[in-house]
Parts: sequence; C-alpha cells; structure tokens
Amino acid sequence: MPYEPPTHRVERSIRALTGARLVAGVDEVGRGAWAGPVTVCAAVTGLRRPPEGLTDSKLLTPLRRTALAEVLTDWVTSYALGHASPQEIDALGMTAALRLAAVRALEGLPERPDAVILDGKHDYLGAPWQVRTVIKGDQSCVAVAAASVIAKVRRDALLADLGAEHPEFAFDSNAGYPSPVHRAALEELGPTPHHRLSWAYMDALPRWRHLKLPAHRDAVADESLEDAGQLGIF
Repeated sequence: MPYEPPTHRVERSIRALTGARLVAGVDEVGRGAWAGPVTVCAAVTGLRRPPEGLTDSKLLTPLRRTALAEVLTDWVTSYALGHASPQEIDALGMTAALRLAAVRALEGLPERPDAVILDGKHDYLGAPWQVRTVIKGDQSCVAVAAASVIAKVRRDALLADLGAEHPEFAFDSNAGYPSPVHRAALEELGPTPHHRLSWAYMDALPRWRHLKLPAHRDAVADESLEDAGQLGIF
C-alpha cells in the first residue's frame, strides 16, 4: 500500500525554534498487550536520508520489519531501549510505566538529547525533557519511525524467548497480545509471571480471578487501550 515516507521536517523545526542539537525520536510497543513489558526505543538519526521503506512498524510485514531493523541498528547515530515490567505496570499504571521505560531508553543513549519527538498526542514524559508530540509520528518522522521498528522487533524477540518457557501461550506469534490461543491458555492454565494482573482480561477468568490486582487506572492508559479494543475483550 503506497505511503508517504517519513521526513526530518519536525526535527528541523525543533532545531530551528529551540536551537536543539541532538533530537531523539521515541516510540513504544506493548501498551495494549496482556503479557510482557512495555518497551520504548529512543533513536537519534541526525538528518541523513533514511533507509528505503522506513515507516511505522505496523505497516510492515514481519519479514520486512526484521530485515529493516537490522539495517537501522547500524544506520542510526545511536539508539537505546527501555522496558517497564508487568509488575511495574501493575504497580504504577500505564502512563507512569511508559515514562519509566522512556526515561530508561533516553538515559541509555550515549549523549542526552536536547529534545524529544514523542509519537502520539499525549506527553507521558514531561519535565525536564523538552518534548514535541506528533500524532502518527511513527509514519511522518524519520527518528520516530526508526524507533518504532527497532522497538517492535526487539520486543517481539523478547516475547518469543519468554514463549519458550510457556509454549501454550504462543508468545512467539502473538507477542503477548490477545489472540484465541492466548485466551484459551489463560482460561486453562491461568496467568504466567509475565502477565499483567491488573488488566481487565482477568475479570473473565473465573478460575483465576482471585489473582487479579487492583487496577491503577489513569486517563491516558484507559483511552489508549479502549482505542485499541483491549478493555473487556472477552
């Protein structure tokens, strides 16, 4: 399907308006999953021409996404990943967990960025970071698109590794997101240590409902999950 390739327009604007020298693109994956961490990638690309075919990871086939991620890890100026565990998500709520993962990613870069381009409309980072939010930034901004692809491929690989411990859940194919196989395994076996026990899917597991933790709810997390169709999916 044809698409407009991402550009450096937003990054150039930030540099011109603020004098920022180092601008990082930030994107997350795993927000609406039932299992596994939420993962954030921070990528710095400079203003070089991006690899052919770069776009939002969701628009790429798994094969193309994996191949592009291999190119990107060598092409970007720098990148770093940050994770927030299921236990941290349960304890803090999604918005705070996203911030934790994003700060871990940004602080993992070799040099602290002067500004951040954050995919979406909600600034879950806040001060002291200088943030520009961009809706569909993973399609329009080079650095955010690069972060999107790297984050998705790395988290999928992580979930595949976890899936080796729990093959009934098919984490290697669903990456911890809802699927018929995942749902059936939950009903039969209950949640693993990698599941988010405050999530709404627990309400539909009569045998395991006693394991559910009180939800730390917040407006940003609820809105994003409802948009993705993840609340009350049973």
